[in-house]
Amino acid sequence: MAARQITIIKRSDADEPPPTPRGQGRQPETGQFRLQVDRQTKASYETYEAAERAGLVVKQAHPILQVAVYDTLGGINKILEVPKR
Repeated sequence: MAARQITIIKRSDADEPPPTPRGQGRQPETGQFRLQVDRQTKASYETYEAAERAGLVVKQAHPILQVAVYDTLGGINKILEVPKR
């Protein structure tokens, strides 16, 4: 019996977007200030005030969690506390 020969032709479809890489999920946004909950980055913000507001909402709802804002340019990590009444 003779061996069969198979030819594979690849087509390049320019209209198709490139496949998304499989990894551990989406990468954080490129904002300077990162909101961290229990040392895990949850979101990224352009301003410190926006990150702090979002962090205080989380901290007030769940006071036992450690909530911090990390400045990627300055390398400063500020832990947020619930304001005293």
